Amino acid sequence: MSRETSESTTYRGRYNNPVPKSNLTIEDDNFPEFEPFGGVGSSEATPRTSSEPSLSVQKVDMCQAVNEPNHFTSAYDTDNLLVRRGWEFVIRITFSRVRTEEDDFQLEFLIGSNPAVTKNSKVIVPFGSRVGSTWLGQIRETQGESLLVGITPTPDAIMGKYRIYVATKVNGGLQRTSRDISTDMYLLFNAWCPEDIVYVPGENERREYVLNDHGVIFQGNVGSVSHRNWMYGQFEKGILDACISILDASLMPITDRGNVIKVIRKGSAMVNSQDDQGVLVGNWSEDFSMGISPTSWTGSIKILQQYAETGVPVCFAQCWVFAGVFNTFLRCLGIPARVITNFCSAHDNTGNLIIDLIFNPDGTPDQGSTTDSIWNYHCWNEVYMVRNDLPSSLGGWQVVDATPQETSDGHFRCGPASVTAIKNGLLCHPFDCGFVFAEVNSDVIFKKRDEFGALVPYRIEKNHVGQALYTKAVGSYATSDITHTYKYPQDTAEDNLTMSRAEEYGCARDHSDLSESELSVIISVDQAMVGQDLKLVMDFHNLGEVPRNINGHLSGSVVFYTGIQASQFKDESFGVLVPAKQTVSVPMHIAHQDYMPYRGHQLSLHFVVTGQADDQSVSAIKVVDLLTPKITLSVSGQPQVGQQMFVTVSFTNALNFSLVQPNLIMDGPGLTGIRSRLFNAIEPDASVSWTEMFVPRFSGQRRIFALLDCLSLNQVWGLADIVIAD
Repeated sequence: MSRETSESTTYRGRYNNPVPKSNLTIEDDNFPEFEPFGGVGSSEATPRTSSEPSLSVQKVDMCQAVNEPNHFTSAYDTDNLLVRRGWEFVIRITFSRVRTEEDDFQLEFLIGSNPAVTKNSKVIVPFGSRVGSTWLGQIRETQGESLLVGITPTPDAIMGKYRIYVATKVNGGLQRTSRDISTDMYLLFNAWCPEDIVYVPGENERREYVLNDHGVIFQGNVGSVSHRNWMYGQFEKGILDACISILDASLMPITDRGNVIKVIRKGSAMVNSQDDQGVLVGNWSEDFSMGISPTSWTGSIKILQQYAETGVPVCFAQCWVFAGVFNTFLRCLGIPARVITNFCSAHDNTGNLIIDLIFNPDGTPDQGSTTDSIWNYHCWNEVYMVRNDLPSSLGGWQVVDATPQETSDGHFRCGPASVTAIKNGLLCHPFDCGFVFAEVNSDVIFKKRDEFGALVPYRIEKNHVGQALYTKAVGSYATSDITHTYKYPQDTAEDNLTMSRAEEYGCARDHSDLSESELSVIISVDQAMVGQDLKLVMDFHNLGEVPRNINGHLSGSVVFYTGIQASQFKDESFGVLVPAKQTVSVPMHIAHQDYMPYRGHQLSLHFVVTGQADDQSVSAIKVVDLLTPKITLSVSGQPQVGQQMFVTVSFTNALNFSLVQPNLIMDGPGLTGIRSRLFNAIEPDASVSWTEMFVPRFSGQRRIFALLDCLSLNQVWGLADIVIAD
């Protein structure tokens, strides 16, 4: 038995329960029939003598209308008070008579099963001359039988749902108020409190990273960045309880839930279901028949509600879904968070800084031998916090990732890893800095088999991986390039020092000394819509003094965004003579029938060209994402809270093929819940429209988002931004 379990089970000996790990399922508290009054630091048990009748509590008012605007929690759709730790909130208590100096009372805040003062899961707040509580209590106002008291939780208090009792002194013992779920209270982390380790200095940043309930997640490839709208919905009904229930399902001890790092690491593990029956099931295949395609989700709300209701992992997710749901979890609990996209993200299976791309002697890609992969993009999260466990300079943004890739301390999770530590190669610090460092800094080594079957490197690309890291800008939907926060410019003195440090901490690199090739090639492809033919051009450059007769090969594949091939549609060899000091262009026509079916955003067209001329080798890679049609949204009605409005979703199929059983999905936190409409088919040039009524619940800048998803196409979307008046 662990020490923590032993202490928990011996507290108030008549209990024999395990470590308290449940927050939301406590029906009642089993108090002793008689308990001496005095709370913290008092041994008084002698009845007092007074002519006044005993003081009892008539009413407890949690003052939500006052507290929640002051704590930035008004948007949460819940009946109970929500406040943030480290800040004062007020409660109005009405007694049976006017309180005298001889009367004494205290407030008790309990969280979890078997709450204990020694575990900070039972907090007694005395008033008057008694002292000793970790939370501050003050009488702010007296009006006859009514008192307004102020309570200030510590900035490291346990996060979660508390039960509240008011206890008065009656005949030397305690008389508590009865269990009343209407006085239950949620306590969240506080990005506005300088003493809380999640404190964020800027108000605009706090509103973006804690209060914004919708955003965009960048996708595509570095040459053609696209984005996906994501509705975080952290304030929607049931979402806060769903996030707390995730911690309950993980059996996380209540006493650990004031520790931000432990909450983050537990959340990172529980958002995926790889080893712990968590929220989401990952699926990177093309078969989503047992659940919902990752491209069909508009946001986190439905996912979290379904998991909370069933306790069964939700099918299916890919990296942006894991990141979007994790972002909701973090912001909902008060932790400042944002979604990051790393373009050309390395996934190495050997734990070094080397991504090996293997080619056959004839220049064709050897897919069977290539086990490393480069994702077109990978999404993770950052949280903002002080790291008291690290040197002070390593606080600020920290990488956390819920996509199940590698284990950390036995669970599929990642982080928090200091971004500053990653930038400077300080990979000795927890957690998982080396893994993230490799995702943004690995070298790509092109290797070819010689006549003996040995792998010989012939080209190294040091700047292909981690080409750009983007996140949503504060206060707008624009792109914020944060690449400079992860890495120094290539080959600068600072970059060289960082790479040397990384090697000292065990991240091996390839130091092959390769001569500079006189040949190079660049692939260009004109932008095109799905279903259109492609014009591809390969420009071969010869910087040498003699002509080169190049034996070339072009491979074209439909590839998952994770770099894994779905199908090959082009496998063609050719020859080209490139005169000295000249460039020769080789055009190639790609018929749309060759690359179809192409499902849009999650599958890219991946072209690889290789060439050999005597002792000179050349290669290039081009990733192409095709354009898709857009959805149109039009909004009518009075844009005001509580007033009826209408939204019409319209779509015209501008493609040259039918869309079979397309599903139109609409979402808008604070405006409308998730709604959907399934159509049998949308033929080429045909149009569909769909109108829904909604009543805005929140004021300010709001967004309604719609997407279309079907087997033959995804990443078709549209949106409408609305300013709602109070």
